[in-house]
Amino acid sequence: MAEPLRDRARRATGWRLRGNGDPRPHYVVCGSDPLAYWVVRALLGNGPAAGRIRVTLVVPERRRSEGPDGRDIEGIQVVRADRLDESTFRRAGLAGADGLALLHQDDVGNMHATLCAQEVEPRLRLVVRMFNTSLADGLRQLFPDSAVLSDASMAAPAFVAAALGEVAPTHFRHAGRTLYVARRADVRPDDVVCGLAVTTDPDLIRVLPADEESADVVLAEATGQPAGTELAARRLVRARRRRQPFAVLVRAVRSFATRKIGIAVLLLLGMIAVLGWLNARAAHVDWADALYLTLVTTLSGQDPDLAKPAAAQVMQVVLNLAGLALIPLITAVVVDGIVNARLALHSGRIQPDRTGHVVVVGLGNIGTRVMAQLHDFGVEVVAIDRNPDARGAALAHRLGVPLIVGDAGLEETLRAASVPTCQALVVVSTDDGTNLRAALNARALDADLRVVLRLFDGDFAERIQRAFGIGISRSVSYLAAPAFAVALLDRAVVATIPVGRHALLVTEVPVVAGSPLDGRPLAAVARPGEVRLLAHSRPGRKADWSTDPRVVIQAGDRLTVVARRAGLSALLRETTPLPPPVPPAPREAPE
Repeated sequence: MAEPLRDRARRATGWRLRGNGDPRPHYVVCGSDPLAYWVVRALLGNGPAAGRIRVTLVVPERRRSEGPDGRDIEGIQVVRADRLDESTFRRAGLAGADGLALLHQDDVGNMHATLCAQEVEPRLRLVVRMFNTSLADGLRQLFPDSAVLSDASMAAPAFVAAALGEVAPTHFRHAGRTLYVARRADVRPDDVVCGLAVTTDPDLIRVLPADEESADVVLAEATGQPAGTELAARRLVRARRRRQPFAVLVRAVRSFATRKIGIAVLLLLGMIAVLGWLNARAAHVDWADALYLTLVTTLSGQDPDLAKPAAAQVMQVVLNLAGLALIPLITAVVVDGIVNARLALHSGRIQPDRTGHVVVVGLGNIGTRVMAQLHDFGVEVVAIDRNPDARGAALAHRLGVPLIVGDAGLEETLRAASVPTCQALVVVSTDDGTNLRAALNARALDADLRVVLRLFDGDFAERIQRAFGIGISRSVSYLAAPAFAVALLDRAVVATIPVGRHALLVTEVPVVAGSPLDGRPLAAVARPGEVRLLAHSRPGRKADWSTDPRVVIQAGDRLTVVARRAGLSALLRETTPLPPPVPPAPREAPE
């Protein structure tokens, strides 16, 4: 019997024909937040890519937030279901699908959905969003071929770097080399692998420029020298250690008692000093004897001496009265200091003149990781969250990071964290309104303050950055989505490099026989502003990092590239063969 046309097409090209006769790869995405929206956008790409991939999005019946969740994207199938079970997955066409992305912010729910999906389609490419590292490790053991990713882990370094005014501290190892992102001025010229971006104009960042020498942010090989964020953190720590001891002492004294008690003590001590000086002049003694007489008279009193002049007797009586008032004030200062210390342990109240620290608002997934990374760098951190039992509250107490419980959108909360004198404010709560109010109120307290603002909507973040002059705004979903999309396409994501509002992906892409790049020179891979070739390897050989653009690409070669999302989508189209045409269904002979 002759081999059917569809089977011959599948065997020759590697494309799998689905039950409905559609040869396009089919991916199912489950999520209801901006991450799902950006992952779908990344899968579809631009232009012709939308017709090469079929996407089904599973969302709840009702919207759970005002931000985009992907259900309004054209060209996709939308399945509404509040529960991710076998019935929902069958309605979404998971049987025979190429991949499934579980993007809900529920680690346990995602794990349960993974087990249900395996009942529907055992041979399935899984990409799961996880925050808890223990659950993530367990899921990897159950499904070794799955990709378990954390958008918080991907985006946190970008927030840390922005807070310190540096590039994201991205380190990764690939093909025998350890590479990291740094400013060109911080690395030796021999260690530079390629130029990544021109950031001299913050309003117009150019990534992967045609002239690599113009890039001030580069990818370099690690040689044991600290760079980038680590250098910035060390400079900040050294600056804090160089504070004048007198200023530290004054701050400690001021924080020990309330303002009213402190003023009363200072006034009383001033009066005692003046009376002691007058008494010394009346008794005609030197300063040492005068100090002794004043202290003894004030604290314990003296035997009356009727032979003294009237003025000396009056001063002695007043000093005795001052001593009677001073002892209760000293007791009040001690008690007040103990009470304040205990309140500070529980409420996280901070001294108003703390300087040089970084304030992190919101201890959710992102804020917890940002706080931990800053603390690991030795940077002084103060945290704010309206929930005393926030996800990162326990870690903050364990690390000794002061936690202020309150609304970060209020000026008094920001002042309690010493925002007017801090190094930077990182606002990463899950409420866009609170984040924006906190950023604007902080700028009102200090117009030059570096504010790193998290907003869920990437387009909104960019508009806020331009309209209000907030130097840095970030969308976690926008930064992390390309990595999730590439993992769903079963491509090896080596690293994600955030540069400003852009996210670059370091990826290893195999060249399939019959693809447009098969038989073309390596020079055809690079596209200025979109794709840059890092290394080229052939089966059984080591990667070549000094690529010759004249070398001809062969099927089975692997290309290590750093690319933008659109550039990577175009490269994937050129490294895979075109789908075979769907043969027309045979017509039934008329009866």
